[in-house]
Amino acid sequence: MRSVCRSRSSNFFDFLHSFQSSSMGKVCGRPTVGANFASMAPAAGQTAFQTMDNRNTSGAEKYANFNWDELGFGIVPTDYMYVMKCSEEEDFTRGNLTPYGNIEMSPSAGILNYGQGLFEGLKAYRKEDGRVLLFRPEQNAQRMKNGAERMCMPSPSIEQFVEAVKQTVLANKHWVPPPGKGSLYVRPLLIGSGPHLGMGPAPEYTFLTYSVPVGNYHKGPLNLVVEDKLHRAAPGGTGSVKAVANYSPVYKAVTQAKARGFSDVLFLDALTGKHIEEVSTCNIFLVKGNVISTPATRGTILPGITRKSIIEIALAFGYQVEERVIPVEDLLEADELFCTGTAVVLSPVASVTYRNKRVEYRTGAETVSQKLYVVLTGIQTGRIEDKMGWTVKVD
Repeated sequence: MRSVCRSRSSNFFDFLHSFQSSSMGKVCGRPTVGANFASMAPAAGQTAFQTMDNRNTSGAEKYANFNWDELGFGIVPTDYMYVMKCSEEEDFTRGNLTPYGNIEMSPSAGILNYGQGLFEGLKAYRKEDGRVLLFRPEQNAQRMKNGAERMCMPSPSIEQFVEAVKQTVLANKHWVPPPGKGSLYVRPLLIGSGPHLGMGPAPEYTFLTYSVPVGNYHKGPLNLVVEDKLHRAAPGGTGSVKAVANYSPVYKAVTQAKARGFSDVLFLDALTGKHIEEVSTCNIFLVKGNVISTPATRGTILPGITRKSIIEIALAFGYQVEERVIPVEDLLEADELFCTGTAVVLSPVASVTYRNKRVEYRTGAETVSQKLYVVLTGIQTGRIEDKMGWTVKVD
């Protein structure tokens, strides 16, 4: 089964054509946007905060008291979270901001006993002028609605979801890192919070969003190992939604892989064990010549929002994009591999090991993945004009 993506946005394609031909220049066909990033670095003796303060003479907002140069990907508590509740027979109405902290819950809550819950992940980015952008939050909202239907849960409307995210970011705006230092990761949760002993949907639900400033999820290109014994999702299951219970089952495979020196695990389909599906937390793409391939989302693979965006950017660049069943053999013959996701953004893959055979791939400045990365992150951070309408201003 093969689905070839042929449609593309003519406006975006025209924009990319002009972007590549602009005065920014090209290096071997690659837009040299990265060269302009250097101008954002603090001058000698300046901190990042001082640099931003100088740029925003109209009144820069102060940052949280934090060393942004040491920002990793972990819990850094911010100030506020957004909470909204409803019963199983009601719709969500109005929520409110509350100080970030622990939440009280019955020991018999649906999320604790039966794993009835979903989560999302999206990021807020600070532009050079100090303003803050979200990237395609309505897509996360729609994915949560789709997941809620699968998990027999009420869901916030798309408007409620986006508004909750905006309020969370605004309340924690001083935790959005300076340009080039990271982003504010926003985690919306939808959980069965009401008590229920018998197996079935919870009587009450909580929608909650909190945020954490983050840096890079991975440092450098990935070295993956193919897992051919354990599986992350099965046909008819919940692999296509962001259910909380999807993630802990991969811990064993990932822990074992990291103990052997690998970055992460690439899982195969549970039905045949012959086709690649996902890495533990992200989608995967193959590059062979002018063709970019990614596993089709057939119910076991999460339809990533970064994945969707990269497909659209690649089409605009003129690449042929295929969403299809991908045998492991195709993986081993690819020129390039890269992973996409909110946390990993777009991470190149340096090697894949399958049954003790290690295959290496192209990485670096002249690769297709770098070309796509520059455009994706340029749009996300406001360095490149957003002609797709993907970014949402937070003000």
